[in-house]
Amino acid sequence: MIIFKSVEWKNFLSTGNSPNKVLLDKSPTTLIIGKNGEGKSTILDALCFGLFGKPFRNINKGQLVNSINGKACVVTIEFSIGPRNYKVVRGIKPNTFEIFLNDELLNQDAATRDYQKVLEQQILKLNYKTFTQVVILGSASFVPFMQLPSGQRRDVIEDILDIRIFSTMNQLLKDKANETKSEISRIESEITMAKTKVEGQSVLIKTITDAKSEAIGSLLSKIETNNGQISTVEGKVVELSAEIAALKSRTEKKSEIAADIDKAKSIKSRLITKLENCNHHSEFFAENSVCPSCSQDIPDAYKESILKDLESKVEDSTGKIDELEKVLTKLNNQLSDINEVLSEITEKNIELSTLNSQITMLNKMNGDLQKEIETSKQNTADVDAEKAKLKTLAEDAMKKIKAKTELQELRNIEEVANVLLKDTGIKTAIIREYLPIMNKLINKYLNAMDAYIHFELDESFNETVKSRHRDDFTYASFSEGEKMRIDLSILFTWRQIAKMKNSVNTNLLLLDEIFDSSLDAAGTDYFLNLMNQFGEHTNIFVISHKGDVLFDKFRSVIRFEKRNDFSVIAQN
Repeated sequence: MIIFKSVEWKNFLSTGNSPNKVLLDKSPTTLIIGKNGEGKSTILDALCFGLFGKPFRNINKGQLVNSINGKACVVTIEFSIGPRNYKVVRGIKPNTFEIFLNDELLNQDAATRDYQKVLEQQILKLNYKTFTQVVILGSASFVPFMQLPSGQRRDVIEDILDIRIFSTMNQLLKDKANETKSEISRIESEITMAKTKVEGQSVLIKTITDAKSEAIGSLLSKIETNNGQISTVEGKVVELSAEIAALKSRTEKKSEIAADIDKAKSIKSRLITKLENCNHHSEFFAENSVCPSCSQDIPDAYKESILKDLESKVEDSTGKIDELEKVLTKLNNQLSDINEVLSEITEKNIELSTLNSQITMLNKMNGDLQKEIETSKQNTADVDAEKAKLKTLAEDAMKKIKAKTELQELRNIEEVANVLLKDTGIKTAIIREYLPIMNKLINKYLNAMDAYIHFELDESFNETVKSRHRDDFTYASFSEGEKMRIDLSILFTWRQIAKMKNSVNTNLLLLDEIFDSSLDAAGTDYFLNLMNQFGEHTNIFVISHKGDVLFDKFRSVIRFEKRNDFSVIAQN
């Protein structure tokens, strides 16, 4: 279980050089209050940025640095997993990313991306998407589970059920299957070569038996034949090399053409902007006779002059855009032609490599044949020795054939395993087993919040919703308050399933402004009652504007306020 202990930030968004720190494991329920713009929701952005390098809300990374101080933006998060205590420090200006285990800095030799993988895959074992579906329910840029595309819904559930490992296994299996396929192809070539050697040895034995001279003549004939083939192939190599060189000369202007395309696109973009501005000004003067700033009448002669000038600019810009379109079409056609040439070069290089391999093989065969000739000239052939050699070659060929059979059997097993590890295999079977539990829990939480509907997800994570008084309907047909109850029920379900699977089990739950607009008074009461059932091992933080209504419903309260243009936590 991940126990989040604290989050601290300074020079982050509206917070200045004096850091704000929130203890995350001290109170079962905490209410975070404050006026708009005083920094209540900053805790969400700080947690997401500290853990995953990007904020919860749709904010550019550069905008996270406090605009007044402009530097030394730092977020520090402390958490524990079993006996291991971790601290993550991430900052901007200067850029900082450090992970401490029991106060010792982890190895930073890896690139930042790999360091982030260590944090997500080896330590936290959850990613940004899962964190924002299981730990946080927010407003603004947050996308609830039911508003995610089907594929992303599946990703979240696979993380919660801890079955993404099967996707990794499937990829590893694919890589292994490719290796096996390559090995089969390689050993098939060796078998072909071994059979060739066996056949050649048999011929040699017969030749030696018949007559030494005849054998030598036969070997020389083979060399001559090979030489003829080599000469033919070498001619093809020369011809093909010339073709490749000619084709390469046709691709020299690719980078120049690409640069021209980019330049033309840039000019076109500026012209379009100019055209839009002209049209906007034309609409203004066409529709208005009074200046909105000074409330004085705009003379008709002045309007006519301005409109005529704008019309001229529009016509000029339109003409230039049309010309640029023609230029872009021509340049894109040229670039397409070059790409086709590059593709042709690649094909010819492959063909050239094949031809060179043929020459190498033929030369090697000639070398082997020449050695046999020299041996035949020096000795009278020992038939028994050659038969022994033939036996060895035959045994080697049989070993290779056996190895191919074993590899083929392995390939068949890998194909079966691949079927099992696909999305439609083991993962779907596991999801199918958990779907009834998920649906039962969702409906349990819906009933607890007085939403008496029957909500059910299918294997594609599409919903079916029924009630006693209405026909079937969808998530999109609900009011915002009803959607919020469904979102809360799904969030609580994912947390319960994750706890059962021990995949994403954590003490932390943050809810941003769920009471402020979407939940009515009854929904608020039902939720507060449900919240108190989570137990002492869950630390719930609720961000709200309704401090006066909710103040006495929480064990602790954190109040944010602005002092000297900086957000601070007020001391109660």
